[in-house]
Amino acid sequence: MTLPGQFFIRNLVSQRTLLYQMVRRDFESRFVGSAAGWLWGLIQPLVQLASWAFVFQYCLKAPVPPDSPTQNYTLLLFCGYLPWLLFQETMMRSANCLVDHKNLITKTVFPSEVIPISMFLSALVSHLMALGLAIGVCIFWQGHISGMTVLLPVYMFLIGLLAVGLGWIVASLQVYLRDTAQMLSVVLTLWFWATPIFITREQMPEGMRFLVDYNPMSYLVNAYRDRMLSHALPNVREFFLLCAFAVGAFFIGGLFFRHLKRGFADVL
Repeated sequence: MTLPGQFFIRNLVSQRTLLYQMVRRDFESRFVGSAAGWLWGLIQPLVQLASWAFVFQYCLKAPVPPDSPTQNYTLLLFCGYLPWLLFQETMMRSANCLVDHKNLITKTVFPSEVIPISMFLSALVSHLMALGLAIGVCIFWQGHISGMTVLLPVYMFLIGLLAVGLGWIVASLQVYLRDTAQMLSVVLTLWFWATPIFITREQMPEGMRFLVDYNPMSYLVNAYRDRMLSHALPNVREFFLLCAFAVGAFFIGGLFFRHLKRGFADVL
């Protein structure tokens, strides 16, 4: 039996042209007929970020934790929100991706496992634009950008493993159980508030701190902040925990997808 990692690499190599065309078409179709075009991919998260910064920083007077890599609340929030935005967009768009492409799956011999991968790559394009903006803001406010920023592609790859692995699970479940996308929206809302974007682990009730300790997104949020806003080296323990979560989700998701894939054409 082909392992998930093997068919992932095989599809990236043998189906790279297909993936490129899918990502290009998906990215363009999202903004077709729009005057602002791809700029909406930046405007929407920036407006949301500005709203949160206004509420938490200026209305609620939320303090910046003293051990944070910066005392600029908006910058801290922006850098922490970036990995979550990439993960969330990949997950939400993966939920319906097989149903949306049912004509390809039912009428042709099509490698359906590449569809969630294309969702991540499409989201990654918007992520890179937002990251470029964040780097510019860091340079403007701080006068410099950390050299550790060059490590961010490693974390993007880990987000990809995590999001694609879980995306395979929700995409395949959505084929059989059409409530999956709605359940995912609820889960992601709860997951968002269990991730230390607005609050730190220490601010959570002691009995609930395990939600942060066993939350791979908490390590990604902290990693993005530390790599962009400080010169600190990655924490070895946290990095290997993150790798374990990402690789584990990828392999489990791949096995789950391959098991349910047999019935896609019949159900769709």
